[in-house]
Amino acid sequence: MTGVKLDRLLTLEDPGRAADGAGGFVETWTALGTLWAQVVPRSGREAADGSVVRYRIVVRDSPPGSPARPLPQQRFSEGGRVFHIEAVTEAPGLDRHLLCYAYEETAA
Repeated sequence: MTGVKLDRLLTLEDPGRAADGAGGFVETWTALGTLWAQVVPRSGREAADGSVVRYRIVVRDSPPGSPARPLPQQRFSEGGRVFHIEAVTEAPGLDRHLLCYAYEETAA
């Protein structure tokens, strides 16, 4: 993997829960910061109410435990788009970069 071009500014977000006032909870998302990324589409499929597209997102590496290091169950956002992170690993052949495997759901 060569020629990484980090040309998209994504916001890394962490999930949380907040009381809904009726004894339950609603999902909330807290912005942890922004990361420059390369976003590459991998595959797509039709879903019941739209489509699901999978992406490989490359970002600069951060030390384990750093809030800037993406984790599964977190997400990236860009404007109105949301990329749910499924897995994160070191990028083979690219020092100091991480590969994030993510998906985006779109409504029909």
